[in-house]
Amino acid sequence: MKINNKIENITKRIILRSQKTRELYLSQMLSQFDKGFSRSHLSCGNIVHAAAGCGTKDKAALGKNIVPNIAIITAYNDMLSAHKTYEDYPEILRKYSLKYNAVAQVAGAVPAMCDGVTQGQPGMEMSLFSRDVISLSTVLGLSHNMFDGVLCLGICDKIVPGLLIGGLKFGHLPTAFVPGGPMETGISNEEKSKIRQDFAEGKIDREALLKGESDSYHSPGTCTFYGTANSNQMLMEIMGLQLPGSSFVNPVTELREILNEEVVKVIAQTSINKSFDKTLCNIVSEKTIVNAIIGLLATGGSTNHTIHLIAIAKAAGIIINWDDFSELSDIIPLLTRVYPNGAADVNHFHAAGGMGFLIYTLLENGLLHNDVNTILGFGLDKYTNEPKIKANKLVWEEGPKKSLNESIVREVSNPFQLKSGLRMMSGNIGRAVMKISAIDSKQMIIQAEAIVFEEQDDLIMAFKNNELNKDFIAVLPFQGPKQNGMPELHQLTPTLTILQRRGFKVGLITDGRMSGASGKIPAAIHVVPEARDGGLISKIQTGDIILMNAITGELKCIDQNVNNRANRTKDNRDVFGLGRELFFNMRAQVSSSEEGASFL
Repeated sequence: MKINNKIENITKRIILRSQKTRELYLSQMLSQFDKGFSRSHLSCGNIVHAAAGCGTKDKAALGKNIVPNIAIITAYNDMLSAHKTYEDYPEILRKYSLKYNAVAQVAGAVPAMCDGVTQGQPGMEMSLFSRDVISLSTVLGLSHNMFDGVLCLGICDKIVPGLLIGGLKFGHLPTAFVPGGPMETGISNEEKSKIRQDFAEGKIDREALLKGESDSYHSPGTCTFYGTANSNQMLMEIMGLQLPGSSFVNPVTELREILNEEVVKVIAQTSINKSFDKTLCNIVSEKTIVNAIIGLLATGGSTNHTIHLIAIAKAAGIIINWDDFSELSDIIPLLTRVYPNGAADVNHFHAAGGMGFLIYTLLENGLLHNDVNTILGFGLDKYTNEPKIKANKLVWEEGPKKSLNESIVREVSNPFQLKSGLRMMSGNIGRAVMKISAIDSKQMIIQAEAIVFEEQDDLIMAFKNNELNKDFIAVLPFQGPKQNGMPELHQLTPTLTILQRRGFKVGLITDGRMSGASGKIPAAIHVVPEARDGGLISKIQTGDIILMNAITGELKCIDQNVNNRANRTKDNRDVFGLGRELFFNMRAQVSSSEEGASFL
């Protein structure tokens, strides 16, 4: 199917906008690629240090420079359930590398924060910045210049974007992401949500809450809701950076094991054959980035990626902005209902047809670029196939052409919504992002008084004091990247949901972030300009009338005097505790949300 004309025009605009930066980036990568195996320039002393911990055969192979050396960049820790699965991966990947005439070494480890642990806590102020720290850590690991290919072990929130941004600085190398898979389904997401709300209302005690949470997050593997972590997995697959159908295969299964072997085989053979088309810099192209945005929109994925994809694209010399998201949003239908946008989890999505079917129906209707490079070669249509085991071997079979459960995933001809699950908002308050895939139609337009809060805990306390039983729009300024690192405000979701269920119209406006798991509350987030930059959000006062129209994308303060008010300020120099003070300089130089919120 020929690509949709509007998508083609948006892509051409991005290509033209990025021409100079993209050409410079590719020329830099080609000059590195032409040098051949990375170790050819190293002295014997350099190589001896690098190979000292290897086995005898690996030492000899590295010294003679006769086999490719694959770098493993790992985000393993056993505090993240998703990353616990990586504990034994280095040993496993090294074993498979030897089988395919290559050597593999752990080149470095990167930090991996868990947003589930830091939600509502001071450490959340460092979460977004951890993405850039991960990028720097990835670069440091690869800077030994010993490597001919890269395997990235990372799944969650800022970790995958950070690995990819850092990896793109070594874009002359073939690179693949190795997922660990989601944990098996625990209690339903609806039951989990109800338990949280019951606790917020004082109906159950902390012991009951803890049991409910434990029944949800119960084993190694990715959390099963469609938040940022699983949005990451969708993106890596639709960008051709993971094996087809590998995103949502459960850990410690025969299929997961054989997929791990296959990805090593792919990178080892690509390293040996020296195909520039299969290097990371040529896989992540303008068309690939457009495909990534489309995947995000079609699935109602995490709003965090309206920031991350801009930073990823920039690392590849590609310039995108929220206008591109907005125009694509009007074209791309919403095709999935996965919690928080529905009752199903990612295991149910995978069983209903998963990524293979999603990519198929988008390709068949001209809503994805097929003419892109992937780790398996040219053409995204390879990603409509599914991995299966036959006679103890991996085979690729044609994936489903029809949804196996239309309450979870649908064809383009029968979408849940004609337009995507994300909406770009604009008006005198500024520009913002709103996730609308889970919002009830009665909540799409809200005009109500503003209540301004200094901190998220102030809103929770007002709720406990029964001060919020009315229609209102909560305004939470001074949560942007320059102010305090742009923490997620997911802690507010249960409280605002309770008020919504009581029959009130409630919304949120902030220059901070919401979790990828949020969505039932109309929330205009990532507001630019942020309060610290003098954005109008810093001038809004309690009692001002605010209009949030998720249908038209209108976001404005109706009070005519708001522009005449002085900007409020809030000192950010006295932030102390948990090492947050070390990030002061990063906050001072970070770019805006629409520019990727990066200090690099």
